[in-house]
Amino acid sequence: MTLLDGKKTAADIKSEIALEVIELKNKGKKTPHLAAVIVGNDGASLTYVNAKVKACDRVGFESTLIRLPETVTEEDLLNEINILNIDTDIDGFIVQLPLPKHIDEQKILMAVHPDKDVDGFHPTNVGKLTLNLPTFISATPFGILELLERYNVETVGKHVVVIGRSNIVGRPMSILLSQKRTKGNATVTLAHSRTQNLKELTLQADIIVAAIGIPEFLKADMVKDGVTIVDVGITRIADSRKKNGYRLAGDVHFESVAKKAAFITPVPGGVGPMTIAMLLKNTLLSVKRKNS
Repeated sequence: MTLLDGKKTAADIKSEIALEVIELKNKGKKTPHLAAVIVGNDGASLTYVNAKVKACDRVGFESTLIRLPETVTEEDLLNEINILNIDTDIDGFIVQLPLPKHIDEQKILMAVHPDKDVDGFHPTNVGKLTLNLPTFISATPFGILELLERYNVETVGKHVVVIGRSNIVGRPMSILLSQKRTKGNATVTLAHSRTQNLKELTLQADIIVAAIGIPEFLKADMVKDGVTIVDVGITRIADSRKKNGYRLAGDVHFESVAKKAAFITPVPGGVGPMTIAMLLKNTLLSVKRKNS
């Protein structure tokens, strides 16, 4: 069994990006600048955004963090987004989700200019992805593709089962792996919580991407020997044995499934670190587009 080590791979990618940033600076080119907007004080969101800011510092990017109160109006948030859209110094920005209930998330994501949408959520970028045109690929699917490529996991002609149909992970992942690309050309089944014969499908799968949001959902009796497992889920589970009172679990029962897998991502340390690395890569891509 080979561990698909997202922590190490993300560190490698950041080192590669840092070298490119040095090269840009040596040529007198603009330093990449990533901004993040966060509304409220959600602990997980704050941790994630702070990790992005640290990652920017690590690779030599400039970064801006805009913190807004939980009570901010939708109109004021849209105004902040418009300021970032027209600011020529900002190469890309993200609006951290989830947003408070009084704000329409879709309306906010639609307001981000596609050329600065390094999260890859805008319908323009989603449409380009679907048509296999150059675009920003949303960071988590992008990171999964990169992991598969760097560990030489064969996808051509393989049967992939993606469990979960979210617009952020499951759906774009199913499209990407079916396309004509280096890590693609697979036969993809998109399954979800309403799929009736799920175990029958996963037992046929050469590769499983688990993004259903149910901790330890995928068990050993649902997979065949030699399978590749990509676990996107991460959930806090109460555990009195831990000092902090909880442990982190993925959508896969790692202990049992790992015994049958050829490749598997850990949780934590698998897909999560890759997401931030690919956000940086998208920001660098934005700068390259401007320079060309």
